[in-house]
Amino acid sequence: MAELDTVVLSDSESTMTATFVPAAGMIGTSFSDGDVEFLGQRRGLAAYLTNAKTMGIPLLYPWANRLGATTYDVDGAVVTLTPGSGGVRVDAHGSPMHGVLAAYPGWVITEQSPNSVTAAVDFNRPGLLASFPFPHVLTQRVTLVGRRLAVETTVRPSTSAAVPLCFGYHPYLTIPGVPRQDWVLETPAMRHLPTDDRGLPSGVVEAWPASSAPLGDTAYDDGFDQVPDGAQFILSGGDHRITVTFETGYPAAQLFAPPGDALVAIEPMAAPTDALRRGGYRVASPGRPAVARFSISVN
Repeated sequence: MAELDTVVLSDSESTMTATFVPAAGMIGTSFSDGDVEFLGQRRGLAAYLTNAKTMGIPLLYPWANRLGATTYDVDGAVVTLTPGSGGVRVDAHGSPMHGVLAAYPGWVITEQSPNSVTAAVDFNRPGLLASFPFPHVLTQRVTLVGRRLAVETTVRPSTSAAVPLCFGYHPYLTIPGVPRQDWVLETPAMRHLPTDDRGLPSGVVEAWPASSAPLGDTAYDDGFDQVPDGAQFILSGGDHRITVTFETGYPAAQLFAPPGDALVAIEPMAAPTDALRRGGYRVASPGRPAVARFSISVN
């Protein structure tokens, strides 16, 4: 694998650094304090590039998680996705997974400073429009201030067509040096969307009160909606406390904690799983770009 250029952010207020790789889909590969790494590395960047095996902080765009079929309908027009073409990948059930920008090399840096980088993708390209026929410019701005990393995403329509907002991020978090058995996960009040055996919302909804409990051996692969702006998810253990704040534009979430792995994914989502097919999503309108932002703080 050829070595890719990385962007390493630092800030004079702390010893934290954050690393992103524009030519690999603007994925975040590190958020660390010296040698102490707080992002789950899983199989590493090479597996993300070759097989879209997620790690770090990947963007899931234009849909997060999976779709229930290889077609979706927008304003009466049916879009057909072709697995293996246009960035479309499917899971074992044939469900399109994580959008089409996994490891996408076409990001262009538009602004950069020691503690911030902004990169963009113009979606008005045949390969991308085949899977998501909504011309727009997608911008990601990442900023490190002190011990807080903020990721701001802007969707700006290029034509008179509104753009569905169903994307998300998949931050894998870990607390190094502390056994998973000693981690505590705090979640806000929201609504639980149980899934079926394909990982799709079953249609059942149930209240999820705010909670704080040891993670232990608990396995999560759970979807949620009715997540309010400003909601905080907190993972703590030993001397470390990681706070993920859904600052704005993320009314849905996914928690993923596979058994036996020392990591938790706390995923901000612009819409629940399969919303692109089922509806209920917001849109970015012409002249009114949509902005979504989440942050990760380590204390």
